[in-house]
Amino acid sequence: MPTATRTNPLSFLTDQLNELKQKGTYFKLRVLDDEQAAVCTFDGKKVINLASNNYLGLTTHPKLREAALQATKEFGVGSGAVRTIAGTMKIHMELEEKIARFKNVEACVVFQSGFTANAGTVSALLGKEDFIVSDELNHASIIDGARLSRAKIKVFRHKDAAHAEQLLNEIKNEPGHKLLITDGVFSMDGDIGILPQLTALAEKYGAIMMVDDAHASGVLGRNGRGTVDHFNLHGRVDIQVGTLSKAIGALGGYICGTRDLIEFLYHRGRPFLFSTSHPPSVAATCIAAFDVLEQEPERIEKLWENTRYWKQELGELGFNIGGVNTPASETPITPIIVGDGRLTMDFSRELFKEGVMGTGIAFPTVPEGKARIRTIVTATHTRDELDQALETLKRVGKRMGILA
Repeated sequence: MPTATRTNPLSFLTDQLNELKQKGTYFKLRVLDDEQAAVCTFDGKKVINLASNNYLGLTTHPKLREAALQATKEFGVGSGAVRTIAGTMKIHMELEEKIARFKNVEACVVFQSGFTANAGTVSALLGKEDFIVSDELNHASIIDGARLSRAKIKVFRHKDAAHAEQLLNEIKNEPGHKLLITDGVFSMDGDIGILPQLTALAEKYGAIMMVDDAHASGVLGRNGRGTVDHFNLHGRVDIQVGTLSKAIGALGGYICGTRDLIEFLYHRGRPFLFSTSHPPSVAATCIAAFDVLEQEPERIEKLWENTRYWKQELGELGFNIGGVNTPASETPITPIIVGDGRLTMDFSRELFKEGVMGTGIAFPTVPEGKARIRTIVTATHTRDELDQALETLKRVGKRMGILA
């Protein structure tokens, strides 16, 4: 009897990929051939790298390299278990204690990534009787955590404190806990969250205040302590999220707060409960990174010096770098707003051909009509490298009609 031809049940994925290709927003992953650095090699081509989150250049810092090698020699390559079974190593506790001291809080717990730190914490703390009041441009990990919690979600207009208060006022007599949450630095536009205003609202309405400081960690505040330190709000923000994957140069995310918060997450944070803990080399690397933040403040100073120069020069060239129908960047994240998704991706590809790595970002990561090249300069870019990148941006931008 002949075998029936099986219809591919995943053919709808091919259709959606073809749709992306027709829109011009389809992409292939670029492969890094060497170190993540200011100038590096992707797909065999040497480029000035404006696309990484390696703000301080710590991915290649000699102290971090040495710490990783030493920990591997001493403790092996992996922990062998989740934290709650047999995978909590002494070096994991040392890292968490170090972060807690750095952030001026009672306790800290490290998750496997910033994404799982956000999603795992929000979903653990709240249930279907509770409310989440969230900025409309908050990170996807916050959105996913809110959905997983089954709490009722209220979204306020970006950085609109009056709208946030309106939503809090509407639910003030409802049973259940209320969580008010914002990014510290918004990852697509580079603007800083209105943490002082929201903290005051959280206190007024008895809400839990939470900030995701992924892109502020190592960038804002004293020695990179984040937005809570930047705005001098110590003791007033209940939950601080940070990352070990960006300025810190390695991998992971962390939650800071009271000892009871951290103990609760030990018991209910699903990524913590069901994922193997970091290799000891990663924990050691992160410990060394916090030492560097304390001992080498000139790295953050250089980051901001490069950032100010980059923004000034891009603006003088005539690029839209935010503030025109989009939030104005206040941090090293500097978008070059192009608008059209196809044109943006073409711009990114042409820049790469001429030696500049600037990743195109289009819908659904950003709204339709607001596609951009998101640039991040680092502490390790030289002035010559920035000038060379600016000249390339100018030349290609004019050729493609993006600049007049």
